[in-house]
Amino acid sequence: MGETTIKVFDIYIKAPAEAVWEAITTPEWTERYGYRAPSDYDLRAGGAFRARSNDQMRAMGMAETIIDGEVIEVDAPRRLVQTYRFLFGAETTAEGFSQITWEVEPTAGGFTRLSILHDVTGRPLMSGMVSSRFSDRGGGGWAWILSDLKSLLETGETM
Repeated sequence: MGETTIKVFDIYIKAPAEAVWEAITTPEWTERYGYRAPSDYDLRAGGAFRARSNDQMRAMGMAETIIDGEVIEVDAPRRLVQTYRFLFGAETTAEGFSQITWEVEPTAGGFTRLSILHDVTGRPLMSGMVSSRFSDRGGGGWAWILSDLKSLLETGETM
């Protein structure tokens, strides 16, 4: 048996938990930050998840659906557990489904802590991608996505 690898990413956002939840789970928000890929959730256990490519991604030859998965657990606006599979090419698709847990926790200070726990066990390509540093060639992983989300919710503008 191999070792379990769970990547943890935390950020604090000056916004109510409900606003953070909406920004995570609605395409009207997800198309505005990070990689600008609108994400659709059927927010029930067994519901589908998919992230769609934007115009720029399709111009680079990417498919309509770039990430897919299934909703495992929903406790709005506090917790979402889902599977997550990159469909960027044969190699990333072959790595299969990982699991992500989103935890949205309001604090007494009037801000929200957002945590992503991403189980990338046995998925070296995905592990590298979700942990990458920002690059104008498309890198940045969860740190980039969360930082851009924070900027959008707090200022109305992305980075």
